[in-house]
Amino acid sequence: MTTAASAPAAPTVVTAAQRRFVSWAVDILIGVVVLNLFIEYFPDVIAESFLLSMLTAVLLKVMLVVIGRLEHRVSAYFKRRSGTAAKVLRVLAVWAILFVSKFVILEAVALIFRGSVQLGGFLEVVALIIALMVAEGLVWAVYRRIGRRAEAGGAAPHAGGDA
Repeated sequence: MTTAASAPAAPTVVTAAQRRFVSWAVDILIGVVVLNLFIEYFPDVIAESFLLSMLTAVLLKVMLVVIGRLEHRVSAYFKRRSGTAAKVLRVLAVWAILFVSKFVILEAVALIFRGSVQLGGFLEVVALIIALMVAEGLVWAVYRRIGRRAEAGGAAPHAGGDA
């Protein structure tokens, strides 16, 4: 049942800031779930509290965004160069960034949380990041698919209430 207080207003234009907020919120919630699954099933992955796991998910999101931007900038730099050497250097540089970043993540977590959060070792961090990326990719793929179905079917905006 929809009450006047909970009924959404007329459809509005979604701003870039709103999209960014929802994207970050969803990714962080996915991070909390994935991280806590790792805490549950991998004994070397530890967070002393749920709050610390939430803060770790935020830190991981920020770090992965920064690492992704760095990787894309370095890749674009070498992509603008011609020749085989540039191609080889691009692959090596991107691989080095992705490899070293796992150690940076481990150290950042150790430094910030001072032992209250432990992500295990290198392999656990690699598995955690892959799991995060896969889970985020799946959620956003479902989100896009739902949007395409609504557009194709000419669905009206949701008026609230139980689905």
